[in-house]
Amino acid sequence: MNVMDTLRARGFIKQTVYGDDLYKLLGEESVSFYIGYDPTADSLHVGHYLTLMAAGFMQRAGHKPIILIGGATAMVGDPSGRTDMRGMLAREELEKNVERFKKQMEKFISFEGENAAVIVNNADWLLKLNFMDFIRDIGAEFSVNKMLAAECFKSRMEKGLTFLEFSYMLLQSYDFFELFGKYNCVLQCGGDDQWSNMLFGADLIRKKLRKDAYVMTFELLTASDGKKMGKTMKGALWLDAEKTAPYEFYQYWRNVEDASVEKCMKLLTFMELERIAELTKFKDERINEAKKTLAYEITKLIHGEEAALDAEKQALAAFSNDVDNMPEKCVPGGTLKITDILFAAGLAPSKGEARRLVEGGGVRVNDIKIDDANYAVSEALLAEGFILHKGKKTHIRVKAE
Repeated sequence: MNVMDTLRARGFIKQTVYGDDLYKLLGEESVSFYIGYDPTADSLHVGHYLTLMAAGFMQRAGHKPIILIGGATAMVGDPSGRTDMRGMLAREELEKNVERFKKQMEKFISFEGENAAVIVNNADWLLKLNFMDFIRDIGAEFSVNKMLAAECFKSRMEKGLTFLEFSYMLLQSYDFFELFGKYNCVLQCGGDDQWSNMLFGADLIRKKLRKDAYVMTFELLTASDGKKMGKTMKGALWLDAEKTAPYEFYQYWRNVEDASVEKCMKLLTFMELERIAELTKFKDERINEAKKTLAYEITKLIHGEEAALDAEKQALAAFSNDVDNMPEKCVPGGTLKITDILFAAGLAPSKGEARRLVEGGGVRVNDIKIDDANYAVSEALLAEGFILHKGKKTHIRVKAE
């Protein structure tokens, strides 16, 4: 099967350039394609997940992934989807982040075999560029009018767009140009918020080399209301177990809205479509079984089978009040206000939100409902340990450090 058929059936593809020609090319030969990642954190997060899954499907179909690490462009900052200027990181810090990425990417793609994935860093060529040569040879191919019309710049125009950020489109386009020459990379893939940048890269290759280049964007991971998925009370949902614990990771997917279960299964697991259809055919309370499968499969892919089984066990224990197997959080000893405990245990992003949770009636200590934000847990109870309930789905054992 042509990989574009697979990607379409699972809901990945949003837009393509010369889609019919690209479909034919992907069906006739092994194609080198690239996806870019800026190493601005020490872990990938769920926002990267979907493009890595797409890369996995493409590699399984015989195509070669090129992972471009934006070691240079991360120093500039992509304005796409942003209303402020991204802070710049030192090169040493960026390089440390890259080292962690490969281990996480190995869950999706292989760096061994005939069509093994490779990792390249655009710092290797962008940091060596001569400014005057670059402006003359590359900048001359770009229309400022067309650039300003791009969606990625519109949201920044009112607050002000620096030349530093404005140059990002040229740099990303040059990445495609460079990879085309070095690796015969004819296809750039990425999230649909990168559409404008990617188009300019393909155009640059056609103008400078008179050869065809292609672009394929993927759907962004969103809930039914259009908001991006992957945000928790602590911030981003990270793929690093030290930043987002496997249990928390599992619980996130266990609690996705009913309408998103089938979509998440298609986009975020390698499960066969027939099995997904069978699991999601019910739209009533039986969808909960599908949610359990979704959470288990995603957690297993990212953290391994043992961690997924353990998270599943903890979730069941929390639901059934099995204290011995319930997830546990340690907080500072002494007599503490309930709002401080909620915050320290990671069940509220701030003490203000903790207060709202308590006053809204969503918190219980053991079997006692707490509605007073000034309620304090005694030192003795904290030392002994107790069950803290937040709403109907979050139950943890809390004790003093």
